[in-house]
Amino acid sequence: MQNRFRYTDTNKRYHTYDYYLKHRYGTKCARIPIDAGFSCPNRENGADGCVYCSSRGAGDFCSDVLLPPEVQFAREYARLTQKWGKRLPAIPYFQAFSGTYAPTAALRRLYDRALSYTDENGSAVEIPALSIATRPDCLSEETVSYLAELNGKTDLTVELGLQSAHDATLSRIRRGHTFAAFLDGYRRLQNAGIPVCVHIINGLPTADAPCESREQMLYTASVLAELRPAFVKIHMLHVLRDTPLEQDWCAGTLSLLTQADYTALVCDQLSMLPPETVICRLTGDGAADTLLAPQWTQNKRAVLAAIDKTLAARDLCQGDHYLGIGGTP
Repeated sequence: MQNRFRYTDTNKRYHTYDYYLKHRYGTKCARIPIDAGFSCPNRENGADGCVYCSSRGAGDFCSDVLLPPEVQFAREYARLTQKWGKRLPAIPYFQAFSGTYAPTAALRRLYDRALSYTDENGSAVEIPALSIATRPDCLSEETVSYLAELNGKTDLTVELGLQSAHDATLSRIRRGHTFAAFLDGYRRLQNAGIPVCVHIINGLPTADAPCESREQMLYTASVLAELRPAFVKIHMLHVLRDTPLEQDWCAGTLSLLTQADYTALVCDQLSMLPPETVICRLTGDGAADTLLAPQWTQNKRAVLAAIDKTLAARDLCQGDHYLGIGGTP
């Protein structure tokens, strides 16, 4: 039976990042994580940041921060070239902490240079796009103006953490901003013509419960559907060592989703999102040496396979319930 989802060349029922890259650039692309040594306003004055955030600020899979960004890029590009047996276009991804938490002049030096990174031999690498992860409270008018300029030179994506659309949850996880603040940052990027990748996390604790309810997490997806972002990343909450969340885990005050519950939830969330929104991630894999729970997230292939199987069993595709089309989930 032919797949009825229009954004796929395979049996996928959602708009994968791989499909986007192949149709945008004609090939798979290497995505290179970089730690450029940023900090975060949520870690100022001795604060620990978000309760789930590691000491590397989501840059756990980046190279040594003491290495210059261009060296980090070249080393990881060499590793991936050896892995795939060929050179591919590469997308520098400034992943750690808040990638716009610096004066505009410093951002300009860093990101303009990233457009012409080379490999370890000094040979040019095709760089068709750039990704910068940041926060809505690190987007001044001057910063957005520069990002718009940068977007005129390359395919820029700004990755922005929403995590949850519920202020009580954002307060509980010490996010450091409200949903309204996220919305303001998102809209200013959109108005400047800059594509945004929005992150959400399933399984977060909230002010009065050890885990958001299914209805609360579906509501966050419905908010995303209304915003119609270019890209989305869906994560499962990880409990990592040496984070504030570790204390809650050890005290037994967290209630983490099972793989079955997560799979069912993600399928419903996908059905609510616009079919043209690119899904860059449906699960994460925390570093094995720091991950406390849930252990099932370490088998990323099994999680993705379960989502594919469930979507097929339910004859469900991304967008089936978008704005009520096909019924209300």
